[in-house]
Amino acid sequence: MPKSLLIISRQAPWSGPSAREALDIVLAGGAFDLPIGLLFLDDGVFQLAPRQNAKAVQQKDLSANLQALGLFGIEDVYVCGDSAMARGLVPTALSLDPLHVLAAEQISAVIDRYDQVITL
Repeated sequence: MPKSLLIISRQAPWSGPSAREALDIVLAGGAFDLPIGLLFLDDGVFQLAPRQNAKAVQQKDLSANLQALGLFGIEDVYVCGDSAMARGLVPTALSLDPLHVLAAEQISAVIDRYDQVITL
């Protein structure tokens, strides 16, 4: 049985390549039917903000990659509700569904469910 993998995405979508790389890893894992999860934490929650304008910062839009998660069988997608609220985002209004909203104290339990964890 393949080992499970959790990707923790902690970077804002336009602060560098980390956000895109995290999504690429998750989508690749999903393409190979690996048990994989994705957690948006800290500034990574900005990837889920609605109505982003990627062209304004001359970047590619990540929303298509986010919407493809379900097509690749990625169902374990989490967001830290505390991180979202601290950045002025309402967790229930984020642009991805389904999305499991976690309180900060729940995150360690989710991390413990996975065999390997990569933070970007």
